[in-house]
Amino acid sequence: MTTPANPSADSAPLPPPLFDTAVVAGVGLIGGSVALGLRQRFLARRVIGYDANPDVLREAEALGVVDEVRAMPGEWLRGADLVVLAAPMRALTPLARDLAPYLNPAALVTDVGSVKAGIAAEMEALGVRNFVPGHPMAGSERGGVTHARAALLENAVWVLTPTDHTPLTALSRARMLVEHLGAAPVVMPPDAHDALVATVSHLPYLASLALTHMVARDERLSLLAAGGFRDLTRVASGDPRMSRDMVVENKVALREALARFRRQLERLEADLDEPEELLAAATEGKRTRDSLPVVRRSLLPPKHDLVVAVPDKPNQIGAVTQALGAAGVNIKDIEVLAIREEGGAMRLGLETLEDVAHASQILREAGFEVRGRS
Repeated sequence: MTTPANPSADSAPLPPPLFDTAVVAGVGLIGGSVALGLRQRFLARRVIGYDANPDVLREAEALGVVDEVRAMPGEWLRGADLVVLAAPMRALTPLARDLAPYLNPAALVTDVGSVKAGIAAEMEALGVRNFVPGHPMAGSERGGVTHARAALLENAVWVLTPTDHTPLTALSRARMLVEHLGAAPVVMPPDAHDALVATVSHLPYLASLALTHMVARDERLSLLAAGGFRDLTRVASGDPRMSRDMVVENKVALREALARFRRQLERLEADLDEPEELLAAATEGKRTRDSLPVVRRSLLPPKHDLVVAVPDKPNQIGAVTQALGAAGVNIKDIEVLAIREEGGAMRLGLETLEDVAHASQILREAGFEVRGRS
């Protein structure tokens, strides 16, 4: 059996990152997840977290979400070739105004806000040429950098909403970023995005509020509100202030969606006297609901994963697996990530946290760069 070459013996370079310096401005749940994805998938040489809250920065740095932190905008921003605006909706435009004077004109700039028309117009007014508005359709009721996970973005639809003034090269780079973070890019105009999101995201939030308010006003209802009701009203558990800002920012499109929703409710109310019509509506509803895709964020618990940078050399996957197998580390799953011409990364699913620590030591000694996932 041929023994795999030791990568360190040949001084094999790591795959070059897509970006040299990335700045994530707003290190919360989504911003932190983007930062983790950039670091764990070896997509940026350095990830800087920017946030006005020093406590958030300390936590992000302590958790290894970012490489370094900044609390004030300044000339240091000119060194970034990727800037991701990840503040809550109400703070997004002020954040853009604060950072715009310091941005490198060649840097790719994007955002993760859930409403696109306003920030697209603002960035155009600020003269930020390489801005590509974006919205990853991912999230959790639990906010904050503590709950950030790179896996949160995996397999998620990530909408990109270029305007007539967006350079094609910037859109291409944004698509590449989204794909390498493990998400699926979908491109549409900002106004179209806002109208669709009003129906599939913002309207369900208001419906959840209405239902939970009904329960709050009659304690007998809470005794009967079981799992189905909790599932239906899950989005009401999100951060109230952020959720309010989200729906208010999109109020024009949301009012149109609410009008359509009222008409649907009125139709269903009328169908109460027409059992066959109600059955047809129920059948259509079941067919539509059953056809919705099930998004699987990860096959394994993220905390038991290890990501390995793989140089562009023959038999590198074999070198990794044989080194761990010889040491008795049981690999439960392998997934290839971030494939690029110069190399990429692979994810190993391991049984225990002790296996992660053991495998990290073995692979580092063999010359590989590794990063755990949290």
